[in-house]
Amino acid sequence: MSETQKVAIVTGGSRGIGRAVAVRLAREGFAVAVNYAGVQADAEKVVDEIENIGGKAIAVKADVTRTADVVRLFDETEKAFGGIDVLVNSAGMMVIKPIAEMEDEIFDRTFAINVRGTFNTLKQAAKRIRSGGHIINFSTSVNPLTLPGYGAYGASKAAVEVLTSILTKEMRGRNVTVNTVGPGPTATELFFEGKTQEQIDRLANLNPFERLAKPDEIAGAVAFLVGPDGTWVNGQTLRVNGGMI
Repeated sequence: MSETQKVAIVTGGSRGIGRAVAVRLAREGFAVAVNYAGVQADAEKVVDEIENIGGKAIAVKADVTRTADVVRLFDETEKAFGGIDVLVNSAGMMVIKPIAEMEDEIFDRTFAINVRGTFNTLKQAAKRIRSGGHIINFSTSVNPLTLPGYGAYGASKAAVEVLTSILTKEMRGRNVTVNTVGPGPTATELFFEGKTQEQIDRLANLNPFERLAKPDEIAGAVAFLVGPDGTWVNGQTLRVNGGMI
């Protein structure tokens, strides 16, 4: 590996937007730590895909809700590649239910993954990411619409945006950008899960293109923010939604 090669951690990198981000960053020249919490085979497929295009990657199992797992994720990445330049927090959970019907367990799990998981990785990145690096969190473009059913998910992503804004200021003097990407409805397993075709079609038609985003289109926004043209974008939420709002 070249001494100048940049290194990225992508949480939730085994599928959906995370997978697309991991592959895109590899194409941009990053060595990638593909984080996963569940199915090892899915993460290994992403590693194989990256290696097949000439990139470097490792798969690291870690539950982002657990502090010790996150510390190990950073340790293993540093051991494999020598340092960390980019963190992309794409691990997430979304269950759509009215507030009155939301189970306590699902609410707690949503905040554990989306908020505590992001907090855990930000805590490590704030201390360990190299100068010139970038931190990307994930929110949603749904929040400004305040759609029924998105209470728990939307509240968790609002918290992520606050974490982004505050960490941006806490990183003063470190030469590290901190931003959030807020996708609109995107064609991933996470999006399709639990939705009827009518719900899918309604959400897809919210933007002027009348379709769902492709994961690769969201990955392109991440590539911009961590690339040479994104160095002056800091503390922002970039809503990537095809004009939905």
